[in-house]
Amino acid sequence: MGKVTGFLEYERTAPVKEDAKTRLQHYKEFVVSFEKEQVKQEAARCMDCGVPFCQSGCPLGNVIPEFNEAVYKGEWELAAGILLSTNNFPEFTGRICPAPCESACVLGINKSPVSIEDIEKHIIEIAFEKGFIKADPPMIRTGKKVAVIGSGPAGLAAAAQLNRAGHEVVVYERDDTPGGLLNYGIPDFKLQKDVVRRRISLMEKEGITFKCNANVGVNVELNTLLRENQSIVLAGGSTVPRDLPVTGRTAQGIHFAMDFLKQQNKRVRNFAIAQEDILATGKDVIVIGGGDTGSDCIGTSNRQGARSVTQFEIMPMPAEKRTDNMPWPTFPMLLKVTSSHEEGCSRAWGVNTKAFLADENNNLRALRIVDVQWDIDANGRPVNFKEVEGTERELPCQLVLLAMGFLYPQKEGLLEKLGVEFDNRGNVKAEEGKYQTNIAKIFTAGDMRRGQSLVVWAISEGREAARKVDEYLMGESRLPTKDGIPYA
Repeated sequence: MGKVTGFLEYERTAPVKEDAKTRLQHYKEFVVSFEKEQVKQEAARCMDCGVPFCQSGCPLGNVIPEFNEAVYKGEWELAAGILLSTNNFPEFTGRICPAPCESACVLGINKSPVSIEDIEKHIIEIAFEKGFIKADPPMIRTGKKVAVIGSGPAGLAAAAQLNRAGHEVVVYERDDTPGGLLNYGIPDFKLQKDVVRRRISLMEKEGITFKCNANVGVNVELNTLLRENQSIVLAGGSTVPRDLPVTGRTAQGIHFAMDFLKQQNKRVRNFAIAQEDILATGKDVIVIGGGDTGSDCIGTSNRQGARSVTQFEIMPMPAEKRTDNMPWPTFPMLLKVTSSHEEGCSRAWGVNTKAFLADENNNLRALRIVDVQWDIDANGRPVNFKEVEGTERELPCQLVLLAMGFLYPQKEGLLEKLGVEFDNRGNVKAEEGKYQTNIAKIFTAGDMRRGQSLVVWAISEGREAARKVDEYLMGESRLPTKDGIPYA
């Protein structure tokens, strides 16, 4: 390990953020990077536990104690090699992952856990800075062709691994730029798009082809794709948003969160927007949904100059600390205060929207809401709610952003034409651990298979699906397992 007594000597170090008032004036990332010595000190806090639960907490199985030791010793190239052995895109996870590894950190039992996510980000950025990250195309090609449909984190990870195995990979993206959720779903102030473009450029140099504005089954002939490729990976994500079909839903001024966020990401890049502008400027904004997407809507609304921003969640307020029902090392569902919340937002839990109220021109003017009280079961989970008498009221609002999550992938078009089966949640059905659909040559990964989840899970799914595709094409896979060890 790095420093035997490091966890006793040092307290957790968090990166400094640009002042909220200042960062609201732009859409760039605002977290100030550690100095190299600060990263080393944070890595020194790693206890090198006999059983590193951080690795089991990470869906990718990142080899965390080992790269922490390399960081402490200043061996940045070694640290990058260890990190990249299990994670294709640390520059993404180091910025936008909720860090389940930190929730499982042994030091976190009675102290603040190691800042694993920040260490990841610094390893990969220093590796790029020092020139350690270079295009590494495969020396031998297998002659097998694979089409990856969807260029989000799962599709990118699958493409990267399949290309590494020597297959010829083409990624199809129906949007105008590759990246999927990374490109249009996450604001620039959390993930600047030059970071995504840098990785896409590297993948192109390694031999991967990206075809954009390519909607398979619409302007890309599905039968041709099936005929020309030995395998296809479906990685289109979970894209059908959860709606709120209450009275007044047709009023003007109610939008899905992703439509709002995508427009702003396009504005930042000076891309044309074909639809009517969705803007929070000068409006009372209500965000319905308490997750990360809702938080992104808050940060974006404040940057656009909203008059006020309020976030509702129908569920009760989460606990601030672990309870008996959330024991270490499980990932706890705790109250989360994001950087967007710090920038200005009213928050309310246990609030149900009963109706959207419009004026004579059908423009949204207010919400009718009511407080709700939840019953809690023996496991500490909310199960049923009832309205609290006397709490029904109206709240002025001219823009509502629905950020209540996603249901399943879009079935119309590609998936229905393919004839793949769906599970009981509406996701593409594939046996756990095999990633193969009911059509032998077609595999699936990411949110399209497991439902809405984390970026780190999407990357893990893409890697694992690629290994199964390689096994299908070649009889056995040469790609590494989750712990980074090759099968052969």
